[in-house]
Amino acid sequence: MIPIKDTVQSRGVPAATWTIILLNGLVFFYELSLPPDQLGMLLTELGMVPARLGSDPNAYWTLLTCMFLHGGWTHVVGNMWALYLFGDNVEDRMGSARFLLFYLLCGLIASLTHYAAAPSSPVPTVGASGAIAGVLGAYFVLFPTARVITLVPVFLIPFLFEIPAVVYLGFWFVSQLLSGTLSLVNPHSYQGVAWWAHVGGFAAGIVLLPVFKLSRRQYRRYYPDEYRPW
Repeated sequence: MIPIKDTVQSRGVPAATWTIILLNGLVFFYELSLPPDQLGMLLTELGMVPARLGSDPNAYWTLLTCMFLHGGWTHVVGNMWALYLFGDNVEDRMGSARFLLFYLLCGLIASLTHYAAAPSSPVPTVGASGAIAGVLGAYFVLFPTARVITLVPVFLIPFLFEIPAVVYLGFWFVSQLLSGTLSLVNPHSYQGVAWWAHVGGFAAGIVLLPVFKLSRRQYRRYYPDEYRPW
């Protein structure tokens, strides 16, 4: 299922969301400019390597840097598209500064969750999907009755469906949890995707939301014509 659009209109300019997308894009184009050997060194040096965290305290900064690296076009475009679709509405409910801190914290927790699930893994972990999973978790709570217009190929024929956000994101979370559980049973069959980072990020988004969400009074001060209950 490929999300195309959601039905919640953004109230303001999502400055933090666009800034994160821009930074990820600039870093990715820098990656493309590197020869393969230098790119490999960059991903190893700035990606989060679980096995290195346990022995090198200086490696903990990679919990942050890994969020801005990606492994290819599909990886970066998929992540940034999800952030574009869901980030603006969550940023509305937090304000830009709070949203940025929320995003980074969710990414940190996602990386630590992956580390807890595979502490001896020598494979560099890169990507913004753990942090974006936190955004999805917040959206799941804030906008359960929203609709996600989704492209679903049926026998290679594309169909568009409006799926309630609570169903779409709930199904996504369950699929990540199931895949993560199976990866613990049979690690060799599920290498290459940090499933538990997605699970940890999504859960972090739900838990951290009350701390970062603007109160009704604050929200109405930002958007005085907004009177819908939430």
